[in-house]
Amino acid sequence: MPGWNAQDVPDQRGRTAVVTGANSGLGYVTARELARKGARVVLACRGEARGAEAVERLVAEVPGAEVEFVRLDLGELDSVREFADVFGRTHGRLDLLVNNAGVMALPLGRTADGFETQFGVNHLGHFALTGLLFPLIAETPGARIVTVSSMVHALSGLDMDDLNSERAPYRKWIAYARSKTANLLFTHELARRLSRAGADVVAAAAHPGYASTNLQTAGPRMAGRKGAERLMEIGNRVLGQSAEAGALPTLYAATAAGVAPDTFVGRSFAMWRGSPATSWRAARTRDDSAGERLWAASEELTGVTYEGLKG
Repeated sequence: MPGWNAQDVPDQRGRTAVVTGANSGLGYVTARELARKGARVVLACRGEARGAEAVERLVAEVPGAEVEFVRLDLGELDSVREFADVFGRTHGRLDLLVNNAGVMALPLGRTADGFETQFGVNHLGHFALTGLLFPLIAETPGARIVTVSSMVHALSGLDMDDLNSERAPYRKWIAYARSKTANLLFTHELARRLSRAGADVVAAAAHPGYASTNLQTAGPRMAGRKGAERLMEIGNRVLGQSAEAGALPTLYAATAAGVAPDTFVGRSFAMWRGSPATSWRAARTRDDSAGERLWAASEELTGVTYEGLKG
């Protein structure tokens, strides 16, 4: 992987990709570079105005790009189902699903379906989306599912008896870390089930290191904490990489040859900066028993099951 960059993304002509949260930051760069290499890319974003603006901006940067916006709110299961229905009716294949969208360090809140916001958006929304799109993914040879986690997952494992933060006191960074642990545990269990089914699909995960995006400031802004927002802005300027650099691990996991199932791609220098590289991950994110429990709970909470994939 040393020196690997966006220019090394293989030819994507003939491939169709969905990138969640693609209106800005890492998701936008991921979508843009896939389109630059010839992929047909669907920008799956919550806001219609911002989604439409992202399409316009991307086409201006990559003339002739095949991109479209379809609304997706991962905090509403009805929206997730509507997106999957629209996509299934208008596309005959899905080569790449990039579960990129996320929220970070928000005050305690609930999604439209009553889930704790960070767990609901970062994990359950993507679990449901992947499951609803899975029949189409499974029919597409060489398809990949890439879920974006974070090195912050190291801060906490999952409390399987309190996935929605209904019992213990809420701590926003712990809740975020748990949602990112869930992303990795989901990838592990998905890869295990794909292997058992003999499916020609690779499930992998990635993290950006420290990338300067609006994700860091969104939580403090929502909480009305201007001091914390300012601190995050300073951290972005001093420590962060660009969104272009931060998207490279995702692009590698999504397109590079030889990416193994359940790989976690991060950064080459202390998980923080540098070229894409296989990343350290907490052992708990490869726990088969925990993966099965999270999968069963996710099915129960979302009502989504994966056709053809058994534990």
